[in-house]
Amino acid sequence: MPLITLTSDIGRQDFLTGAIKGQLLRVNPNFNIIDISHELSPFNYPQAAYVCRNAIKNFPSNTFHIVLVNLFDKRPEHLLLVQHNNQFIGCGDNGLITMMLEEVPEKIVALPLIPSEKKNTLYCSYVFATAFQQMVDGKKIEEVGDASVSIETKNPLRPLLGPKYIEGQIIFIDNFENVIINITKEEFEEQRRGRSFKIVFKRDEIIEKISETYADVHESEKLALFNSANYLEIAVNKGNAAGLFGLEGYTEKINMQNQYIQNRLLYQTVKIYFE
Repeated sequence: MPLITLTSDIGRQDFLTGAIKGQLLRVNPNFNIIDISHELSPFNYPQAAYVCRNAIKNFPSNTFHIVLVNLFDKRPEHLLLVQHNNQFIGCGDNGLITMMLEEVPEKIVALPLIPSEKKNTLYCSYVFATAFQQMVDGKKIEEVGDASVSIETKNPLRPLLGPKYIEGQIIFIDNFENVIINITKEEFEEQRRGRSFKIVFKRDEIIEKISETYADVHESEKLALFNSANYLEIAVNKGNAAGLFGLEGYTEKINMQNQYIQNRLLYQTVKIYFE
């Protein structure tokens, strides 16, 4: 039974997520459809890349993934189908795929859209489902699309590095209002080089050790740990870190000429100093 995951910024308020599943099942009633998330923030590429990257890598080989995020950033002439690390990913040609994978995909093809068809989410879902079914029937990825496509690329959001610091951005705030930073454990240790450190946010909030669990500190105390995806997380034991400290997720739509927006950067970044 073929596995298909769905990730989107559509939400669940209307009929659309259910209708997408209906389109997939019309192509193959045996598709096993699994929701990753439909609550991603619109236009937030770093957040979508983080969620998709860390969910997709946990699925069995040859799982199909549909990512409907900012699908209509521009008028689409095609969709993308990617094969990478034994996973198949369908998404828009909007640069998200290179942010998600943090590298160029192993194989990629363009799935053409019929000019006379209305370019909406349901039609795009049908195009993905049809391509997936062709591969279930034995076709290779090169046989279901145009491998000569030149794709749009975006660089993944990387932390800023200095001799004595590393500065990261808040890329995700989870349901418990824990704050995830775009600094991995590997990047932290490589920059740290055995030195002592202090994690600073909002100028005067400081954490000087890495915990293993939330219970390592007393209730209502702040802590830092590396989460199950090995990303740095700021949390409060049995509390809401984002709300308590006024922290916000990073957004690409920042006008650096606007002083108000410049001030908001204070609430979107975390800096680690090494001594």
